[in-house]
Amino acid sequence: MKRVQSRSGQRGLSFFGLLVVGSLLAMAGVIVAQIVPTAIEYQAVLKAASKAAHGNSVAEVRSIFDKAAAIDNIKSINGKDIEVSKEGDKVVVSFAYQREIHLAGPGYLTLKYNGRSE
Repeated sequence: MKRVQSRSGQRGLSFFGLLVVGSLLAMAGVIVAQIVPTAIEYQAVLKAASKAAHGNSVAEVRSIFDKAAAIDNIKSINGKDIEVSKEGDKVVVSFAYQREIHLAGPGYLTLKYNGRSE
C-alpha cells in the first residue's frame, strides 16, 4: 500500500509571503535607524542639563549647557530653549523639544522629548 502525502500537510512561507515580510522588516529597520540617533541625542541633552544644573545664575547655566551641547554635537536644543528654576536650594534645568522624521510623501513621525536635571 502506497501512502500519498497531501499538500495540506505542508507548512511554510511562500515566496510572496517572504517578500512581504522582508519588505516590512526593511521598512521597520529604516525607521529604527532614523530614531536611534534622536534617542542618543536625547541622552546627551539629559547629560548636558545635569551638568548645567551646577551653575549659579541663569546665564551661567545656559552657558554651561551650550558648551556641553557643542561638545556632544546637540543640534535640537540650545541654552535659550531650556528652563531654569530653583527648587529649594537646588537649580533645576528642564527642557522639551520635538524632532520630525520624514517617512514618505506628506507623512512624518514626530518624536517629543522632555526631561529635567536630577
